[in-house]
Amino acid sequence: MCGILGIVGRQGLHVNQLLYDGLTVLQHRGQDAAGILTDFEGNFRLRKSNGLVSDVFFKRHMLRLQGNVGIGHVRYPTAGSSSRAEAQPFYVNSPYGIALAHNGNLTNADELFVTLRDEYMRHINTSSDSELLLNVLAVEIGQRTRALEIDGNPHLNVNTIFEAVTALHQQVRGGYACVAVISGYGLLAFRDPHGIRPLVYGMRERDGETEYIVSSESVAITALGFEIVRDVAPGEAIFISSSGHLFSQECAEKVPYSPCIFEHVYFARPDSVIDGISVYQARLNQGQRLAERLLESWPDHDIDVVIPIPDSGRIAALQMANALDLPYREGFVKNRYVGRTFIMPGQALREKSVRRKLNAIEHEFRGKNVLLVDDSIVRGTTSAQIIEMARDVGAAKVYFASAAPPVRHPNVYGIDMPAVDEFIANGKSIQEIGEVIGSDKLFYQTLEDLIEVTSKGHSSIDRFDSSCFDGVYITGDIDAAYLNKLDLARNDAAKHSSVDDEVIDLHNDEEN
Repeated sequence: MCGILGIVGRQGLHVNQLLYDGLTVLQHRGQDAAGILTDFEGNFRLRKSNGLVSDVFFKRHMLRLQGNVGIGHVRYPTAGSSSRAEAQPFYVNSPYGIALAHNGNLTNADELFVTLRDEYMRHINTSSDSELLLNVLAVEIGQRTRALEIDGNPHLNVNTIFEAVTALHQQVRGGYACVAVISGYGLLAFRDPHGIRPLVYGMRERDGETEYIVSSESVAITALGFEIVRDVAPGEAIFISSSGHLFSQECAEKVPYSPCIFEHVYFARPDSVIDGISVYQARLNQGQRLAERLLESWPDHDIDVVIPIPDSGRIAALQMANALDLPYREGFVKNRYVGRTFIMPGQALREKSVRRKLNAIEHEFRGKNVLLVDDSIVRGTTSAQIIEMARDVGAAKVYFASAAPPVRHPNVYGIDMPAVDEFIANGKSIQEIGEVIGSDKLFYQTLEDLIEVTSKGHSSIDRFDSSCFDGVYITGDIDAAYLNKLDLARNDAAKHSSVDDEVIDLHNDEEN
């Protein structure tokens, strides 16, 4: 999962600080690398590297990132490696100069690579599918501008751009949300036809001029003082000229609107609204329904207290406590200077980080039957260690509840879940999972309930992408061979070997 951001400011206004501040708000979507690119007087200004936003950008970089149009990106890797060369945005020099930042994953990346190399002689410098996406866009814009000459010169207009995006949708498969800059022209944003990956835009008026922003989540829009306009529709492209004029067009045939439900389970910030759904309300609903199901199956429970696994389990836990008429207590203190264990490549790193990340408050556990609540269980490593911590500080019994169903299948649309044999739910019943993590009882949300309570009151969504729970891939192009290849790329051994701190990114002219 990654976070993307694009801003078109007033003429003469540098958007570097806005991009920086916006990326810090989106930092939860990726902690592996960060990048900002601006367009200033016909030249791209780029800074990107591995690390958090605060570690990548210094005053000397910000001073150079001039221009009223720019894009930003925070990354953790799905396709490609964790090397500095994979940091985004990427750019190409022809036609015009195009830069792109991408959230998602292309499922036909190998096919696109061969086509770009053999038919269009495009040089691909990394293993990132985002670079492939950029080059497909560049090819399509280039072909159409050369065919539309005025006074013997290639010509680019809004219709040409939308035609290029339409052609891109016809070639590219998977989940993707993108922001791109066309040097001297403006900002382009587009979303995959199913709307799997989120994208929303906003605007504000300053000194009689309109400024625009496009972001993965609405929270970056409101935090920067913009007003949300709406989500970018599935298959829609939006172009905002450097002078601040907005154009939009549907660029793909209608297919079922299928946003990723895992955004509402884990990834998105609770203060975001995605596809018209409040993430906070969705997580409250998930906790309410899970409590109702627990009471149905175990009306004479002996739970004394409900304790969340911070942070994403907190909202569901709060509502579970209310519905169960039980005390809600904070039993774990989180060290906020340790990165997300879900994102960290390599099982050994995850296992070492859990006890550095959380510390139990003994008073809240001693002699009590506690219900621990988390958003989901993926590998189960963290869950098992947290349950062990609760017992170490004196919990009498430890029950565990997951606001999401068992994760049994890989996500192919931009969430870097592990290889199938690393899922704790792989081949196990709920009782067996509970035994492995060491809980006295284990409760899971059903998929039917998750879908119902998350989409409550939002009829515009045809269905959710819930492939990590049910193995149904909505793009219809995923077979056993693809999943086997993905398995090899995502196991912990592969991730460990892909980390590269030595190779210098030739695209980045600001390494120091």
